[in-house]
Amino acid sequence: MSTLPSIRTALVAATAGLLLSPPLFAVQNEDFNFDTTEDLYQVCSTPPGTAEAMPAAFGCRAFIEATVQYHDEVSNRQKMKRLICYPATATIEDGRRAFVAWAEANKGNTQLMNEQPVVGLVRALAAAYPCR
Repeated sequence: MSTLPSIRTALVAATAGLLLSPPLFAVQNEDFNFDTTEDLYQVCSTPPGTAEAMPAAFGCRAFIEATVQYHDEVSNRQKMKRLICYPATATIEDGRRAFVAWAEANKGNTQLMNEQPVVGLVRALAAAYPCR
């Protein structure tokens, strides 16, 4: 008696189950807000090992990458003064750490922490990577 058909059937069933199941890291809209710098800080400083860690890391990374790409495009194409002058070796994780450190240092400043998150992020990255 061959076990090949039963293994094939099990693999097909398992694959179908994975494809039809809800995403493992489904992020609900109410889980992550990006209305203020404080909101971005909460997302970017989510502790590893929590249920929210993986989606928070993706959300934070996407926000940082989009902000920096926009900054780079606008300042390069429009010949505008750069606000952030990071080295070629800088990573998104470096940017996340710089933002989290800046936000922790400014936690008590409600004006800064209530700004649009893109403003807070650019402030943090400009402080970490100033243009001279």
